[in-house]
Amino acid sequence: MYFSPRFRALAAGAAFLASSALAHAQALPNVVILATGGTIAGAGASAINSATYAAAKVGVDKLIAGLPELSKVANVKGEQVFQVASESLTDDNLLTLAKRVSALAKQGDVDGIVITHGTDTLEETAYFLSLTVRTAKPIVVVGSMRPGTALSADGALNLYNAVNVAGSKDAGGKGVLVTMNDEIQSGRDVSKSINIKTEAFKSQWGPLGMIVEGKNYWFRAPVKRHTTASEFDIDNITALPLVEIAYGYEGVTSTAIDALGQSGIKALIHAGTGNGSVANRIVPNLQKVSTAGIPVIRSSRVPDGFVLRNAEQPDDKYDWVVAHDLRPQKARILAMVALTKTKDTRELQRIFWEY
Repeated sequence: MYFSPRFRALAAGAAFLASSALAHAQALPNVVILATGGTIAGAGASAINSATYAAAKVGVDKLIAGLPELSKVANVKGEQVFQVASESLTDDNLLTLAKRVSALAKQGDVDGIVITHGTDTLEETAYFLSLTVRTAKPIVVVGSMRPGTALSADGALNLYNAVNVAGSKDAGGKGVLVTMNDEIQSGRDVSKSINIKTEAFKSQWGPLGMIVEGKNYWFRAPVKRHTTASEFDIDNITALPLVEIAYGYEGVTSTAIDALGQSGIKALIHAGTGNGSVANRIVPNLQKVSTAGIPVIRSSRVPDGFVLRNAEQPDDKYDWVVAHDLRPQKARILAMVALTKTKDTRELQRIFWEY
């Protein structure tokens, strides 16, 4: 069969382009996006609705389709794990998500994992994954403070940065990361500090790095135990013990402590004032809880700083644990994970120092 020189040239050109496209795709990292809902998947009634909107409305396929730039930095696949506003996530959801992340991390054809998440509890999920998923592959948790329908929505760039970091070899071995507002934060250290600004996520110890125009710039590395150095493994955890938080404030009564102490909890986090301070009138109530075999962990409601052992309270005498620099919500996460291995308060204190 005869083909004209022009046809042969066009066919050769098409084959070259197809070969080049295939080579480009093969050179890119493979990143899986696990979607759980949140503001990054939210929608408002109009473009001016940046704070009033419905979360968890947009599926992962639409998120990916709406950001074609992702194809330039990674081969991306999406999975819809949940479609929930993050304040409604449960401990069972945490287990399901972490087990899926762990399974994907074991696959040879997966180079990195991104989790899209609501910002309300994003820090807790990131810390839980850091404690329980034993992989050096990059795991990045990302959200947004504005829905994608809003003017100056931040979700698209946050997600682009997350995929870029998850596919970067230099992000490996640094624990679970959070990419928000161009910053790369440690999932252990970062917390949501405000609810109406895009620079909502901060760490008192500073970000690990920044992403500028698709390039990572690193400034520090986490030193607390995480991922591959963790003694915990999500593959061996089937349930999480019940841990609750009692809040300290001026005029506090023992109502919450007494009720929680009789509710079947396995540990109690006390979110104290200042240096994890405990009002003198409720000290006996906390002692009663710990005497009943329920570990009491002193944390602080203050955003920064850390709780000093045997400073405000004689922790050795009362056999209490201090949460170090972990805020109450993160102290709860570590306590749940630690209790899957031990109830010994000395061991629990070691864990709080190391993680």
